[in-house]
Amino acid sequence: MLEPDAKGSIHLADNLDVLACLPSASVDLIYIDPPFNTGRVQRRTQLRTVRSDTGDRIGFQGRRYASLVIGRRSFGDEFDDYLAFLEPRLVEAHRVLAAHGSLYFHVDYREVHYCKILLDGIFGREKFLNEIIWAYDYGGRPRRRWPAKHDNILFYVKDIEGYVFNQEAIERIPYMAPGLVGPEKAARGKLPTDTWWHTIVPTNSAEKTGYPTQKPLGILRRIIQASSLPGALVLDFFAGSGTTGAAALELGRRFLLVDNNPEALAVMAQRFDGVEGITWAGFDPTPYQKDRTTAAPVLGSGTNGGMQTARANVHLPQRLPG
Repeated sequence: MLEPDAKGSIHLADNLDVLACLPSASVDLIYIDPPFNTGRVQRRTQLRTVRSDTGDRIGFQGRRYASLVIGRRSFGDEFDDYLAFLEPRLVEAHRVLAAHGSLYFHVDYREVHYCKILLDGIFGREKFLNEIIWAYDYGGRPRRRWPAKHDNILFYVKDIEGYVFNQEAIERIPYMAPGLVGPEKAARGKLPTDTWWHTIVPTNSAEKTGYPTQKPLGILRRIIQASSLPGALVLDFFAGSGTTGAAALELGRRFLLVDNNPEALAVMAQRFDGVEGITWAGFDPTPYQKDRTTAAPVLGSGTNGGMQTARANVHLPQRLPG
């Protein structure tokens, strides 16, 4: 596991290999946002606009702008047997989760029903506490069905009698009709329910990394505030752009992030540029960081199938299986 003075560790690896090497009951909170099995490649193109008399866009007062492509990122999102892919990883997630720990499993309407049945079998149906609906209003609107404008987050606990839930630490939200509750309650706000209205990451936001399917910091802040204590270890083994790690760092938690997509690690290298106390396994972040003289250490020097051997902050075997 992480040494006491380490803030986080980031791995380029098959997450099943890393999970198999973690001690049982060693993780306080798990959030995962696995591929949704949409059957297509998820892509994100980053654009920058510049003034140009022959540009393809027209802006304020008829001024023309040209669109310049400054980056593209993508990953495949199709599995022949989605549940067979997930099951061994979720079994390992249950094993490494501490008795007081929680799992937040983020998916969409296509697979949520099948995933709940799978998770009920692994955790136990009585360990299921909530289906959280993250609702937003963005994107296209089909004409032949209701527009799908929500994701589903399944909330499970390891021990129904002893899990962490910090109600007082959760950031309150405004009442929809403050005039009906009185000035004192209106000023204090209310606790969120299991339906979370929250925008996606705006295109022009400083939070935007350009990674496809990036999730907002606000969603992860709420989960980490509610279901972990300061200093806890938070695991995300479908880490993507690293939002879980960014929220954990902000809230004084430690993190372990895993992804098998080098483009995801490149985004995380930029996102955590200049942050001390983060170690890297299987990936060198320095080409993607501005200050290469103070780059975070890369774990180990040998490799095994693309995974560098670990030393220091994460106690994994010298060679991972496979």
